[in-house]
Amino acid sequence: MSSTTEKTKQVITSSELLEHWQGHRALTRKVIEAFPDEALFNHSIGGMRPFAAMVMEFLAIAGPGIKQIVTGETEKLEENIDHANDKKKVLELWDKTTEVINEYWAKIPEEKFHDTILTFGEYEGTVWSSIFYFIDNEIHHRGQGYVYLRSLGIEPPYFWER
Repeated sequence: MSSTTEKTKQVITSSELLEHWQGHRALTRKVIEAFPDEALFNHSIGGMRPFAAMVMEFLAIAGPGIKQIVTGETEKLEENIDHANDKKKVLELWDKTTEVINEYWAKIPEEKFHDTILTFGEYEGTVWSSIFYFIDNEIHHRGQGYVYLRSLGIEPPYFWER
């Protein structure tokens, strides 16, 4: 009697997922750059937060979230990040977070992606579902940034230019 072992093919690799996320982050960076300085921190429609506040949320989630996945050390979600109402400072923070993501991503073993975690001590899910949330949240709020840019008469970057 012979047996066969069915091999599951992987749809996407860890490095491809990182490349996908960093593509979204590169596009979001272009959106930040497209804002006039004053509008980045103050422009709002319908009571929504200014785009800079949304960017602080992305920064509060991305770097600390990946660090937590790797180290297991939980931090509370902290969106009050000092940016001094300076777009250059926001972009510096963005670039530093990109480096943090790359550094810690390399330390996530492939088998860990299905582990259950409690991100920021509050949100239960798997490592992969948490990362998908990080990405989806950024895409959602970036869409709000597109609306803001259009309301200011500014053509936003093409969404496919990642």
